[in-house]
Amino acid sequence: MSCWAVGSAVLPSVPRPLSPSIPSRGTLSSTGRGFPNSEDSSCVPEPDFPSFKWRLVIAYDGTRYAGWQYQRSPPTIQCLIEEALTGATRLERKDLHLVGASRTDKGVHAWGQVAHFITPFNYDSLDRIHAALNGLLPADIRVREISPAVPDFHARFSTLSKVYHYKIYNDAILDPFQRCYTYHCVYKLNYAAMKEAANYFVGKHDFSAFANTAHNDRVVNPVKVIFRFDVIEMGALIQLEVEGSGFLYRQVRNMVALLLQIGKEAIPPDVVPKILASRDRKVLAKYTTCIPPQGLCLVRINYKEDHLKLPSDCPGTSFGRSHSVSKCKLPFY
Repeated sequence: MSCWAVGSAVLPSVPRPLSPSIPSRGTLSSTGRGFPNSEDSSCVPEPDFPSFKWRLVIAYDGTRYAGWQYQRSPPTIQCLIEEALTGATRLERKDLHLVGASRTDKGVHAWGQVAHFITPFNYDSLDRIHAALNGLLPADIRVREISPAVPDFHARFSTLSKVYHYKIYNDAILDPFQRCYTYHCVYKLNYAAMKEAANYFVGKHDFSAFANTAHNDRVVNPVKVIFRFDVIEMGALIQLEVEGSGFLYRQVRNMVALLLQIGKEAIPPDVVPKILASRDRKVLAKYTTCIPPQGLCLVRINYKEDHLKLPSDCPGTSFGRSHSVSKCKLPFY
């Protein structure tokens, strides 16, 4: 009996529900978190029936979408992922229990968004469902990886840290190929001042002053840890890389907005600790407003090592099937 396959035997790769006559030899434990009627599936307890959990790594161009969080109109990433999953697995949305690690905002991109979902059946290979999902999704959303996950894994609550990048195009004329993925700043920025100011964010702080509290993700504790905040020069591009234990609503964009004002030399770098100490969003508003979303990208999510171990007796991780052209066997004339 596999430590992850908490149902019964491995079924064929063509999905079908487990027969009710198959006795249950275990269940995935419920998260115990409430809100059963909410659209937020991360708060819905997982099912108490034989189940298999699967982890997705997803990349998307967020330009056309109203963020991750589920809604049908305007469309969101979660909505389209769930529609693809229902088509590929033949399960109802309520049975998939899809949970995303980060609720990216409207217009924000991702290279390393992570989600998990549940099925009442196993797969002997993940290549077919991987290909099916990407075949059903629009071209600006791709499932990069799909792998089995242990019952304790949770896309949102197993995280150790998240890495975001924000790109600024610092030149008089914007490269048209960068328009959807960078923020254009025509003022010559002082990189040294921005780096000095970014260092003030590193460490454990109360980030209340940098959160839009009306959409604060139901987080009671505004104290977060920033592990690093790097300002990297790449010609006309400036890439701001921040890794933290978690982020409040629009926290990254508000921090970057302040660094931009410092880079313009409108305010000194040492204003950062003063704003942090205020714990008041109105204090930040005296210096800057939030910047647009298109420069922001969720790059990577780091997890507890034991939650990333592949279960025994499971199909291997699928990174997508590659194709090759076989050599022509006809004689050459």
